[in-house]
Amino acid sequence: MTDEAGRTASGGRSAQLKHTGLRSGWTTGACATAAATAAYTALLTGDFPDPVTITLPRGQTPAFALAAEELAADRAMAGIVKDAGDDPDVTHGALVRATVRTLPAGAGVVFRAGPGVGTVTRPGLPLDVGEPAINPVPRTLMREHTAAVAARHGGSGDVEITVSIDHGEEIARSTWNPRLGILGGLSVLGTTGVVVPYSCSAWIDSIRRGVDVARAAGRTHVAGCTGSTSEKTVFAEYGLPLDALLDMGDFAGAVLKYVRRHPVDRLTICGGFAKLSKLAAGHLDLHSARSQVDKDFLAVLARRGGADDRLASEVATANTGLAALQLCAAAGVPLGDLVAVTARDQALGVLRGAPVAVDVICIDRAGQVVGRAAPR
Repeated sequence: MTDEAGRTASGGRSAQLKHTGLRSGWTTGACATAAATAAYTALLTGDFPDPVTITLPRGQTPAFALAAEELAADRAMAGIVKDAGDDPDVTHGALVRATVRTLPAGAGVVFRAGPGVGTVTRPGLPLDVGEPAINPVPRTLMREHTAAVAARHGGSGDVEITVSIDHGEEIARSTWNPRLGILGGLSVLGTTGVVVPYSCSAWIDSIRRGVDVARAAGRTHVAGCTGSTSEKTVFAEYGLPLDALLDMGDFAGAVLKYVRRHPVDRLTICGGFAKLSKLAAGHLDLHSARSQVDKDFLAVLARRGGADDRLASEVATANTGLAALQLCAAAGVPLGDLVAVTARDQALGVLRGAPVAVDVICIDRAGQVVGRAAPR
């Protein structure tokens, strides 16, 4: 879902990342801020600034072209197409709208969720239940820019800002929002205003919010799962509710480091044998581009489980981790359990004594359990 190189839906070129050739983009929060700035300016002056320039928290001043605009006596709407640069962001190309309506003096800035923007329904997020899912930094940006527009053009700065995202409710189904209790659409996100391609910051932030929501719901047992198959395994094993299942993906380190600071009584880590062999070897990022299955390491574990020289050599030269597992299974060597135990011990090392019991379940591609380590 990347844009064509060099083109931006925001009226100018996204920043080019040094050394990577990838373009950064703009968050939904930045787009909403630009849309609100343009709409309030039009409400006070009768004209929409196009492009509209805003100032982001780190001082960047991107200009955004307007894709939609409407002006009435007491309100104005501006819309901006989000350009996420070269990041595979599900909201890339979405039309982010802000409708600004004047309020009585002293009312301040009030935020509303329009179509496609979710509402918070569970505690544990940085917003109160019932609030529109417009995160704190975008709210601050919109307040600052509204105040600046008011100062330039003689307004009071007392406005209602309704943010909407075309097709946002549909897009949100492929995000964490339903699991986090954000219903009805997307969140308006962003801490810097800039989307860094493949930084995975949004996924890691979702993991953290998932832990927060689980703790707020009183969950004492959560599970970090590498994918949907491992989620099904954990559910079958423990019957954990949906809000206790963390879509960890490849980010084992993100789960462990956040749970270290925000403990729960028990953490289950469940994933494919090959991925968890990487955790056992000390890798906290399990993505294939950033860590590989170390079959020499598997051979060491196999020896620990009773493998002779011939089997250890076969494990070290196996085509895949799964092939190594199958070789050991045929010889009665519990390689899956050895990987699970070693992965659990690595996890406990990252937790650094935090009061969290950890157990590990390794599965094969069919979801069959091939190794486990009891809570410790």
